[in-house]
Amino acid sequence: MADAETWTCDQVAQWLEQNQFSQYMELFCVVHKIDGKALLTLSETDLRQPPLQLLVLGDIKRLILCIHDLQSESDSAFSMGHHGKRKFRINKSFTSPSKTRRRTNIHYSDSEDSESENDREYLHEEGFQPERSPRQSKHLDSEIWKTILGFLYAFTVFLVTSFVMVVVHDRVPDTDKYPPLPDIFLDNIPYTPWAFEACEIIAVCLGTIWSIVLVFHKHRFILLRRVFSIIGTVYLLRCITMLITSLSVPSPHLKCEGKMYGDIWAKAQRTMEIWMGMGMSLSGVRTCGDYMFSGHTVCITLLNFFITEYTPHHGKYCSYYLHTLTWVANMFGLFFILAAHEHYSIDVFIAFYISSRLFLYYHVLANNRSLMLRDKNRRRKGKGQHLSAQDPVYVVERTFSLLLKRHEK
Repeated sequence: MADAETWTCDQVAQWLEQNQFSQYMELFCVVHKIDGKALLTLSETDLRQPPLQLLVLGDIKRLILCIHDLQSESDSAFSMGHHGKRKFRINKSFTSPSKTRRRTNIHYSDSEDSESENDREYLHEEGFQPERSPRQSKHLDSEIWKTILGFLYAFTVFLVTSFVMVVVHDRVPDTDKYPPLPDIFLDNIPYTPWAFEACEIIAVCLGTIWSIVLVFHKHRFILLRRVFSIIGTVYLLRCITMLITSLSVPSPHLKCEGKMYGDIWAKAQRTMEIWMGMGMSLSGVRTCGDYMFSGHTVCITLLNFFITEYTPHHGKYCSYYLHTLTWVANMFGLFFILAAHEHYSIDVFIAFYISSRLFLYYHVLANNRSLMLRDKNRRRKGKGQHLSAQDPVYVVERTFSLLLKRHEK
């Protein structure tokens, strides 16, 4: 028989008869005019729901297995595009529990996940019937203009942050009138003078590793714009939080005096010094008042998450050691910030929480297939209704759970 994509309704009827489904020939080929292309796109949900609405469960299961076999036979021909004709490929992500659901992000090919039996049982118990997910292109456009836009966004945020740091320095409370606040960690850990420099050395090392990953990564421009977007957003939030409330210095060793940059030109000059020195004490930059929340924690945490997310996860011993190293470095970096008494414990905790959550939420949305569709009829499904693989609720919950599992390993 000819390629299934080119079948007519009569040829579909012959195929049904050959596979002992002659009782459905009239329903499929006469009533609903199902030809080869339509047959290849049928799912189990299509067979169960109106207008087909087959009533015999055994027939539904056997027919969908035959359709899957037909899809597999035709798969290579569709992916080739038939010498310039319109490319047509069936995505079988959700058509059968036995099929593997491939990830649609830009990770390495060895990071694949399958739907667990528990997930399928849960969906079955809740009355949900997953449908096929639309075909996703394997080609990812770099869209360098988006990367440039992300860079300008991060550049602007860093400049604004530097200016806000100058403003909050002028507003830092008098240490004689407002002593350090009680802190469980700082009150019980002795001050370590070299700890803050050690933290910044860790940040530089993680930044170097991430730069190497970017150089050799296939989708470096996409990764860059994700870095710019996330870190720019976190620092923009940091500008707001440290501007709203001025906390007293966390330790007596910090000699901070307000009203040091009263003139606007002095503020602008100090802003450029902080911006060019990237706010690091290794560059000779010392600031006060920027406590809620810790910018050093943000950088170290995001570098750790980006390195572990965009390097191979399975079957590579070096990657296992690399991920372990980055997590250990992340934890030691946070400890050194506290040991140096440069930030309150709550500053470090809030910075880690916001950075890690925003990273996960961003990647949930970036991997959400439904956001790439233009279906105006997407809506939340109630219990007992069919939950589509394109439904944002299902996709977000599923993707977020997979990301959590990856970072728990």
